[in-house]
Amino acid sequence: MSLLLCFLLFSLYPPRISAATDTVSPGHALTGSDRLVSNNSKFVLGFFKTESKNSSYASHNSYLCIWYSKLPMITPLWSANGENPVVDPASPELAISSDGNMVILDQVTKNIIWSTHVNTRTNHTIVVLLNNGNLVLQSSSNSSKVFWQSFDYPTDSLFAGAKIFRNKVTGQKNRLVSRKNSIDQAAGLYSVEFDINGTGHLLWNSTVVYWSTGDWNGHFFGLAPEMIGATIPNFTYVNNDREVYLSYTLTKEKITHAGIDVNGRGLAGIWLDSLQNWLINYRMPILHCDVYAICGPFSVCNDSNNPFCDCLKGFSIRSPKDWDLEDRSGGCMRNTPLNCGSTMNKKGFTDKFYCVQNIILPHNAMSVQTAGSKDQCSEVCLSNCSCTAYSYGKGGCSVWHDALYNVRQQSDGSADGNGETLYIRVAANEVQSVERKKKSGTVIGVTIAASMSALCLMIFVLVFWMRKQKWFSRGVENAQEGIGIRAFRYTDLQCATKNFSEKLGGGSFGSVFKGYLNDSIIIAVKRLDGACQGVKQFRAEVNSIGIIQHINLVKLIGLCCEDGKKLLVYEYMTNRSLDVHLFKDNNKVLEWNIRYQIAIGVAKGLAYLHDSCRDCIIHCDIKPENILLDASFVPKIADFGMAKVLGREFSHALTTVRGTIGYLAPEWISGTVVTSKVDVYSYGMVLFEIISGRRNSNQEYCRGHSAYFPMQVARQLINGGIENLVDAKLHGDVNLEEVERVCKVACWCIQDSEFDRPTMGEVVQFLEGLLELKMPPLPRLLNAITGGSHSTSLLPIDLQ
Repeated sequence: MSLLLCFLLFSLYPPRISAATDTVSPGHALTGSDRLVSNNSKFVLGFFKTESKNSSYASHNSYLCIWYSKLPMITPLWSANGENPVVDPASPELAISSDGNMVILDQVTKNIIWSTHVNTRTNHTIVVLLNNGNLVLQSSSNSSKVFWQSFDYPTDSLFAGAKIFRNKVTGQKNRLVSRKNSIDQAAGLYSVEFDINGTGHLLWNSTVVYWSTGDWNGHFFGLAPEMIGATIPNFTYVNNDREVYLSYTLTKEKITHAGIDVNGRGLAGIWLDSLQNWLINYRMPILHCDVYAICGPFSVCNDSNNPFCDCLKGFSIRSPKDWDLEDRSGGCMRNTPLNCGSTMNKKGFTDKFYCVQNIILPHNAMSVQTAGSKDQCSEVCLSNCSCTAYSYGKGGCSVWHDALYNVRQQSDGSADGNGETLYIRVAANEVQSVERKKKSGTVIGVTIAASMSALCLMIFVLVFWMRKQKWFSRGVENAQEGIGIRAFRYTDLQCATKNFSEKLGGGSFGSVFKGYLNDSIIIAVKRLDGACQGVKQFRAEVNSIGIIQHINLVKLIGLCCEDGKKLLVYEYMTNRSLDVHLFKDNNKVLEWNIRYQIAIGVAKGLAYLHDSCRDCIIHCDIKPENILLDASFVPKIADFGMAKVLGREFSHALTTVRGTIGYLAPEWISGTVVTSKVDVYSYGMVLFEIISGRRNSNQEYCRGHSAYFPMQVARQLINGGIENLVDAKLHGDVNLEEVERVCKVACWCIQDSEFDRPTMGEVVQFLEGLLELKMPPLPRLLNAITGGSHSTSLLPIDLQ
């Protein structure tokens, strides 16, 4: 009887898989915490509940997922039942059904939750997790007979050996689709796929293309050269009359992650044991706001802010929980419904508009040719119940209907004075609410201003008394010999610059003008333009450079912050910036010994910022334009508007992209943490331009990809002939030993990994001949981009 009872119980509940195996067979189900493990122990298949960083959002859904087996954190690479999760308290079970399909069952009800849905024509099948992470349903007697495989149904990740493809004959396609949010494995709104011409696209809602790969040139896609760096070096791209596909293989046993994230950005990365985390060293697009509708309807995206999404005035987040889980597709909703359908509401107010300035206008605008003025454009929008916004500018009148997507605030790095103004339609009481807040803010501002004025008066009296006691020297009177920062009145600087008439230069944040103090001391006055941008750069420059002094850092003499006007006063640099001498002024050629001293001086200035200040200061925008030269051609690093200040207890920071294309380290592109080594990379790029006297990307050097100047230097170091690299305007009058030293330093500075780059303190010692450098390797990323085949094995720096 006991044996019979055991037999009956055994027949009711199929045996579970207890020992590690890579196979599910008929009668042997995968349940609960059971796992399939690939034969090489690299991949795992099992039921998994995704976890949120916010513990208040626990997932009650179970998914059949594949992930890497030996990592401390689980990153789902593929999921079977994303659209049909097993919801608590139901318990899932993976089994082979009677028709030979692989199915997920509810253990209690035995209802089928998910199935492979293929015609196997046999029930003699098994499920195997292969060494490459491919889950296959195959014949139990013939492994080559595969009925279904997970590689044909990718989710958000691309495995090595799998394909993104399009069949040009049948129209069948394989694409990657983002997940709904950080814990929900259902499909999101973003995808990556190929069109019929063979171009890859990132799409929103399968309709709007917001980023493309460009054409394949035999080595990489024209608009995505960074993707073939050290992380995933071996891509295969096929484009013929029948199909187009992309796949990759790994030459080494790496743990990689390639795919599309919940925010709609393509990514590629590698697991680093030293960080115990993923190092994502490729993201495209680089900026969040380049992703279409990333913040949902009636929101505004600003890459300079954290978080980068916010609601437009008059709107509130539709689902704060979803936003916390990185799903912003619901966007924002109106606080007050529009008064459409009648001319006035009960209080006699119609709908009104408020303006959002300095933005990139959203897509899908309708042009209204009949509106010849801003007021007429406003009336056209008000007359249509579906109209939600309008803009009137050089292109005339444009209106938007229904949900408003992709409103983008220009960020610090992109604000160039060309931003547009968008007028958002809201209920009248919402505009009144905003105006009341503004008035309240004005009252508070006046109160604060009055308090600050009183405080300044007290400080002035104290300073006057201290100077009477001779505690201060004549430093405040003589700005160049002072020991502090002088506060200027706006009228004084307006007079000193002759009403800002002699412009020395300018950038995205403002303009620089020449001025005179007491008709004798020459100064450079930077006037910061734009409310938001001006405040940020003003604070960055004062906080970073205001309290430090070094012979190779430009000196901040004073400042003015008056009635919204923000100005910084610097010492004047007679010989302007380095780029003028290298690229523009052909009449005055910088001799090699001056260039060499400039290289050393800039290195010393950066070493001081990184290592000798109270806080570590990362400049973030080293380039020839930001290296000024005094009367003796002593270099001084300038423009600290993008600088990042780190306390000594921190070694790295996560921040938005800042800097200039052509000098950006790979860390900026990947969107990962940055350290002072980003300045080292930029400095290396500047060294190349000091050697050649031309831009690294100068067309004379770039007739072919392999002619990119930094790669010329790297290869010439290996093959010999560095004398051919030097600026022809020097006519060979150079110290070749110093040239070789600069070349080696530059190549070490631009290595892909920050750990392979020297510190700026070491750079100074290398250039001064105190330390010797071994031959640098070819930078792997640049070598891959230019189609090189030289060895990329790293050689250690010899610190003798």
